[in-house]
Amino acid sequence: MRTASGFMRTMRFRVILAFAAIALVGVAGLRVYAQETPNGGEPGYPGPMKIVYPPGTISIVHVQNNVYLVAGAGGNITMQLGSDPLWGQDGVLLIDTGEADTAKKVYDAIQTMTKKPIRYIINTDSAADHVGGNAILAPLGETIAGGNVVGAIGASAANQAAVLAYENVLDRMSAPTGKTAAYPEVAWPTETYTTDERKLFFNGDDIEMLHVPNATTDGSTIVVFRRSDVISAGDIFNSNEYPRIDVDKGGSIQGVLDGLNLMMKIAIPQNLQEGGTMIVPGHGRICDVADLAFYQEMVTIIRNRIQYYIGQGMTLDQVKAAKPTLDYDGEYGRSSGPWTTDMFIDAIYKSLSAAKAGKTATPAGH
Repeated sequence: MRTASGFMRTMRFRVILAFAAIALVGVAGLRVYAQETPNGGEPGYPGPMKIVYPPGTISIVHVQNNVYLVAGAGGNITMQLGSDPLWGQDGVLLIDTGEADTAKKVYDAIQTMTKKPIRYIINTDSAADHVGGNAILAPLGETIAGGNVVGAIGASAANQAAVLAYENVLDRMSAPTGKTAAYPEVAWPTETYTTDERKLFFNGDDIEMLHVPNATTDGSTIVVFRRSDVISAGDIFNSNEYPRIDVDKGGSIQGVLDGLNLMMKIAIPQNLQEGGTMIVPGHGRICDVADLAFYQEMVTIIRNRIQYYIGQGMTLDQVKAAKPTLDYDGEYGRSSGPWTTDMFIDAIYKSLSAAKAGKTATPAGH
């Protein structure tokens, strides 16, 4: 017969073993590298969120279903992998390619996840930290083509990934800067669209490319994975900084708000604004609808403040002195780096002033 003291000793031993097991799992987790996650939920798709630490500075974070965030390449890269048992594995789809000097590390990181070729690259705009890797990653991929199609486009055209973007992105990337184009031809989009949307079915998912006129630039695109319930936002939404707006390339604060409002219409929360649709921002961490709603409200408030100041006849310096972003600077403000708070205020002031005067940006190449 077990005594009370014997029972307590047994229980203490079991508790110690449990904590030891948890500690071992934690240590093992730190050493996991490109490990497969057990299937869960919908058949053929990964279950729990996982973080993979490839060599160098690139990290791959599971977002939802077969969609991942590739972080550490300058601008965020959204990656879709084929893992559906019914539709098979068509290959890799990338949304943006980061900066040029990180592209090889990005490719090496992708290789730890799959040996399937990169089939598609979608560019959300023409910013250097989103298209810089095109020239390296596109030639490492393969276009899905065969038979008469290869004969029509030429065999060499199939020896790289297809690069998709809104037409203005091609105009910006191919526009001459001095004697040469802004980017080499190998980096340019190979397919463009000029309508409100472009649709693609790939890796068992319905993918929508939605043009947002005059948002970060005049070529801004957000991408929606309908089955995976993921939105890739580009620089319209950055979870750790204010939205990047290039007024000289057709960007505007109203266009950014239009993009945020569109994403709010598309996104569906799972419970109390949490979970559900996940959003990959242009910079920063993965977000949900609650994060997006707060960001949309913040941008709207700052826009309204600066619009009021302009209506009062205040100069740009006077607007900056009034600190219209002060209550949000702790979360999104920057005093240095590629996108500062001053640059954000400049962009809003210029775009609102241009809209008031009825002016528009000069098209690329003119």
